[in-house]
Amino acid sequence: MFDQLMVRIAGRFVRVEPRRRATALVLGLLADLPKKNCWTLAEHAGDASPDGMQRLLHRAKWDADAVRDDIRAYVIEHLRDDEAVLVVDETGELKKGTTTVGVQRQYTGTAGRIENSQVAVYLVYSAARGHAAIDRALYVPRSWTDDPDRCKAAGVPDGLAFATKPQPAAKMVTRALDAGTPARWVAGDEVYGDNPHLRAALEDRPIGYVLAVSSTHQVTTRAGKFQAKTLVARIPKRAWQRLSAGTGAKGERYYDWAHLDITSPTGRPGHWSLLIRRNRRTGELAFYRCFSPRPVLLSELVRVAGRRWTIEETFQAGKGLTGLDEHQVRRWTSWHRWVTLTMLAAAFLAVTAATECRDHPAPDELIPLTRSEIQHLFAALISPVHDLANRLRWSQWRRRHQARARNSHYRRQTATQP
Repeated sequence: MFDQLMVRIAGRFVRVEPRRRATALVLGLLADLPKKNCWTLAEHAGDASPDGMQRLLHRAKWDADAVRDDIRAYVIEHLRDDEAVLVVDETGELKKGTTTVGVQRQYTGTAGRIENSQVAVYLVYSAARGHAAIDRALYVPRSWTDDPDRCKAAGVPDGLAFATKPQPAAKMVTRALDAGTPARWVAGDEVYGDNPHLRAALEDRPIGYVLAVSSTHQVTTRAGKFQAKTLVARIPKRAWQRLSAGTGAKGERYYDWAHLDITSPTGRPGHWSLLIRRNRRTGELAFYRCFSPRPVLLSELVRVAGRRWTIEETFQAGKGLTGLDEHQVRRWTSWHRWVTLTMLAAAFLAVTAATECRDHPAPDELIPLTRSEIQHLFAALISPVHDLANRLRWSQWRRRHQARARNSHYRRQTATQP
C-alpha cells in the first residue's frame, strides 16, 4: 500500500531525485525516531548530511498543493462515506524567535495560554471507518501581513492579506466540496460557529453544519432574540434526552441533549436549530448552532457534534506519530511542504488501519489494529541497518555543526560585551 501511495504522488515532482528524497522523508516520518527533523530523517535515510532533505523542503521543484489534492483523493477512495463530516479546527506549535513564518505571541490550545507560537487551520475528513487531515492553511497574523519586509524574508507570497481563521476554513471546505468530496456535514468549535460569514458560506452550498457557539451567542426564535444561555430555562424537563456522542477512551460518551428551532437570519430555505448539551454529572452546558437543508433527528445532530473530537485525535496522531509539530523550517514554502508530507504519512496510517479492520477483523481477545500499532509494525519493516562508517560520519557532522554554532555564539557574546 505504501508503494502505491508514493506512485500516486510521483507526477508532482519534476525530477526523480526529489521524488526519491520525498519517499525517504516519508519513510523517516513513519519510523520510530525520537525526533523527526531534517537531521534525523537524513540520518535514517543513510545520507551524509541533512542538505538533501533541506533542499527538498526549500528549493526542489514540486507541487505541495497538488500532493495535498492527492492526499484528499486517497483518503476519500478508502474512507468514502456519504454521511461524512468535514471538521475544521486549528492547532498550534510552540516556537522560539520571531523569524519563523507566522510566529507571534498568541493563544494556542496546545499550551492553553498565550505563547510564542505558530498556528494553522486544518480540515479533517471524518468518516465511519476512520479520519484523516485533507487540507491545511497557515494562519498569518496581522503583525506579519502589515510588515511586507518580514513577509518577504520568510517567503510569504506577495499581497497575502490578513484573514481570520474562519476564512481559510471556508476556503478549504469549498475546495473539498468542489473536488467532489462526499460529505453531508461540517463541524467546528466556537471560533467557527460564532462567525456569520462562514455559516452563510456553508448555507449557500448548501451543506449542513453543527458548529459550537459561545453561551452569549445571539439566536432568534419566534419569541425574539436571546443569548443561547438564556434559552435553557425555557426547555421543559421532558425535552432532554440522554444520548451518546460517540465512543471515547472510556466507552460511550453520554450527555443530556435538547434542541429548539431558531429562525433563519436571511429567510433562505433550510432548517435551523440550537443544540444544547448538558453534562450529566456537572451540569456544564455547551451550545451548537445547527443548519440542515432538510429536517433531521436530534440523534443525527448529536452524532455530528460528537464527530468534532476526531480532529483532536488527528492532531494527536499527527504530532505523536508523524512529526507534524517537529519541523525546524522557517519559510512559507518549507512549512507547507513539511506539513503536507506529514499529512501524507498520517493518511497512510489511517487508511491502513481502516483497511485492516475491514479485511482482517480482530478476534475478540484483541483490539483492532490502531494507527499507533501499525506505525510500530511498519517501522520495524522499514528500519535500515546502516554500517558503522555511516554512523561515524554523522557523529562527526553533528559535532562539526555544533562547534560552528558554539563558536558563532561566543563571537556574538564577545562582541556585545562592553
